[in-house]
Amino acid sequence: MNHPQPVLTIVVPCYNEEEVLGETIKQLSSVLDSLIAEKLISTESSILFVDDGSIDRTWRIIAMESARNDRVFGLKLARNVGHQKALLAGLETAKNKSDCVISIDADLQDDVSVIRNFIIKYQEGYDIVYGVRQSRKTDTFLKKTTAIGFYYLMGKLGMHFVPNHADFRLMSRRALEELGRFNECNVFLRGIIPLIGFPSTKVLYDRKERLAGKTKYPLKKMLSFAFDGITSFSVAPIRFITFLGFFLFLLGGITGSYALLQKVIGNTNAGWTSLIISIWFIGGLQLMGIGIIGEYIGKIFTEVKNRPRYTVDIDLYSEIPFKHLQLKKNEMVSPNDVQFKR
Repeated sequence: MNHPQPVLTIVVPCYNEEEVLGETIKQLSSVLDSLIAEKLISTESSILFVDDGSIDRTWRIIAMESARNDRVFGLKLARNVGHQKALLAGLETAKNKSDCVISIDADLQDDVSVIRNFIIKYQEGYDIVYGVRQSRKTDTFLKKTTAIGFYYLMGKLGMHFVPNHADFRLMSRRALEELGRFNECNVFLRGIIPLIGFPSTKVLYDRKERLAGKTKYPLKKMLSFAFDGITSFSVAPIRFITFLGFFLFLLGGITGSYALLQKVIGNTNAGWTSLIISIWFIGGLQLMGIGIIGEYIGKIFTEVKNRPRYTVDIDLYSEIPFKHLQLKKNEMVSPNDVQFKR
């Protein structure tokens, strides 16, 4: 299937990325210029930066670049909602003006040169193109081990994930329209997008070291992200607690029968140590089971409220009228400084 010069939007979620944002804009703009020169994409193609409630100069950099660069736009969220929801905000904003959308993180760890391969695969008829890492050489031992374990566990739980894929991907407008039908508040795009089922393929690349700034996913956030993914797509943890409860019930019946037999034949002992260990063991399992069930109940609680997943403060992409853009306290950009380009 041939898509002559599709309109491409590159969506970049940002949170406190002032140290790297200038270079990110430079490299992505260069990629767009190159693809337009090759006539692989339309001259209407652009970059949409989504500011996820940053507290540094991220939004100021985006707004000022938008004022002087016809291909750069910004979307400012009213508060920090997390990477996945910020990315979703960008995808939903960009889909109405794009034939295809590529998402990439602002830290430049993903290889921008393979964007060309994404477009070629799109031209071949694929609705979803996943950027997949060839190796994890740039990861620490702990991050590499936990990532491998996470994907292995996902597979065992029956979930359809693309191993070694983060959020560097291309989606066609058709795929984005279908993504819009998934209305859950607990957004985990790496699990949702494979469920769409449209033709997809992979592009392999080597991930780089972060150019500047600090990672936004330390160990605590990575573990929380992984657990959120598991509980959003599988009830296996609850089933595990159920099976464990049956197993302990059977084990308790066997040990109880043994203790009764010892009582009858007169070979009973005090058994303080075994009793304390059993109490602590069973008590810990009960608390763990209650915690897992509570996690699912919490997700149900969030879903039934059906609150908005994000709130847009300023939109420089969809031509929303405005009087001024607030960048920092007591610092404004007037409508004359930032002109809408579409």
